[in-house]
Amino acid sequence: MFFCFPDPHFKRKNHPRRIISQRLLSEYAYFLKPGVGRLYCITDVEDLHRWHMEKCRSHPLFRELSKQEMEDDPCVNAMIRETEEGKKVERSGANKYYGVFQRLEDKEQQRNNEGNFFDSSNFGVVVSCIEEEEKKGAE
Repeated sequence: MFFCFPDPHFKRKNHPRRIISQRLLSEYAYFLKPGVGRLYCITDVEDLHRWHMEKCRSHPLFRELSKQEMEDDPCVNAMIRETEEGKKVERSGANKYYGVFQRLEDKEQQRNNEGNFFDSSNFGVVVSCIEEEEKKGAE
């Protein structure tokens, strides 16, 4: 999900309209694939960048990518240099501020993925505890 040079909504009364907020981050997390989906944000307004970073860093479903991870991601380079607005900001000589956050795995998914896929006779299909107890009771 890319947020490239969004409207900064400078007035305090308009801050709830900003594209990055705690409520909207929860909505975005719902649509991003856990463990894989990424949220990219870039702006030329330093105050807005600080807002983005504060909101994303404090959200429990996202983690910030390391510098190395961002360098290895070709989408970061494209976001910085290939968008129309990015080129316009570069021509004007202004700074660009960006961050990338990855959607964390759900705790339940992490727990279900801990075992070896082939150890189960179900070939990786998670069976509920109730079904397991019913099987044991029938034996």
